[in-house]
Amino acid sequence: QVQLVESGGGLVQAGGSLRLSCAASGRTFSRSPMGWFRQAPGKEREFVGGISWGGSSTYYRDSVKGRFTISRDNVKNTMYLQMNSLKPEDTAIYYCNKVSWGDYSTPRVDYWGQGTQVTVSS
Repeated sequence: QVQLVESGGGLVQAGGSLRLSCAASGRTFSRSPMGWFRQAPGKEREFVGGISWGGSSTYYRDSVKGRFTISRDNVKNTMYLQMNSLKPEDTAIYYCNKVSWGDYSTPRVDYWGQGTQVTVSS
């Protein structure tokens, strides 16, 4: 059974910062690219960004480039999302998942964690 646990969300003012964490089971996390996704009320889940298994390569959707940074610690089986210069449109529930080697925007595990709520006030 895979385990994906997101944490670190909260309420922040526009322009502020948050750091999210994704703790995953070894079978899910090891030797696998990982990605962040988010879902806002009334909208479909969308890809935020991904990171290679070794952490050397990252990819982000255009709307978060220059503001968000993904990193990972394979010893701790944890991935991070540092979010700076937050905007109200970043408000969503944030999820993590294992992603495809060929396309970081494609989730690979059917089980989604509980997510963590990020709310950015204006």
